[in-house]
Amino acid sequence: MKSAEAAHPPADEGTMAVRTGAPRVNWRGVVAVGGFLVLWEVLVRLQVPGMAAVPGPIDSLGVFWSKYASRPSYWESWIASFRRVLAGFLIAQFLGIPLGLLLGMRRYFRELVFPVIELLRPIPPLAWVPLSILFWPSHELSIVFITFVGAFFIIVINVYDGVRGVRREHIWLARSLGASETRIFRRIVLPSVLPAIGVGMTLGMAVTWNVVIAAEMIAGDNGLGRLTWEGYVSHTSAVVIIGMVSIGLAGYLSALVIAWIERRLAPWRKAGRSR
Repeated sequence: MKSAEAAHPPADEGTMAVRTGAPRVNWRGVVAVGGFLVLWEVLVRLQVPGMAAVPGPIDSLGVFWSKYASRPSYWESWIASFRRVLAGFLIAQFLGIPLGLLLGMRRYFRELVFPVIELLRPIPPLAWVPLSILFWPSHELSIVFITFVGAFFIIVINVYDGVRGVRREHIWLARSLGASETRIFRRIVLPSVLPAIGVGMTLGMAVTWNVVIAAEMIAGDNGLGRLTWEGYVSHTSAVVIIGMVSIGLAGYLSALVIAWIERRLAPWRKAGRSR
């Protein structure tokens, strides 16, 4: 007779964290970030070639604390960049997801529209900056448009590939059992495409941050990209570092939100990883 412990082996630490909902801290990542900061400071203090003119993390933190932490304009730059990213990202999802679904499910629509998508998709988002400045009545709208372009084609292609990856046997079987097209879409196509939507959102958010920062440097009058550019123009390296770190933190926070949304869209993927 097997003991209770043998019949129910103890769960590992990762599984326990998932089941109990306790937050799991990636200590290896914390150590890696700390080691990077220490190495950065050591290289600056030793004046290694290429690092002599770069401020260390301690000096950069001092400048941030003394000049930017309590300055409202700095936090307004965060809000401006987040507002542009959110606007462009949401518009890209609102238009890109239905378009990707139509491209994957309607052959005639795909043959008509997909060549246009393939023609425009290789154009870098920043190449649209001059045209967007001329086309839109304000710099704010032109920056939002650039962020939209950065995420739009990524979500369209990911959703399209997700639809094309649906197993045709499942659709044929559902039709043979009398399922309507609406039910097939809700029960088979949409659940199969949700992981692809999550991947498209993750990639689109990363590209959106890259694009909005560059657009703010070119056409914006505020935002984290503009802050970084002003530090470069004024030859204030510490301000450039502050802007870069702020951009990294903003992108990381956005990635956490997208990861949370992705877990809600496809909770079975999380369960699969925990086993």
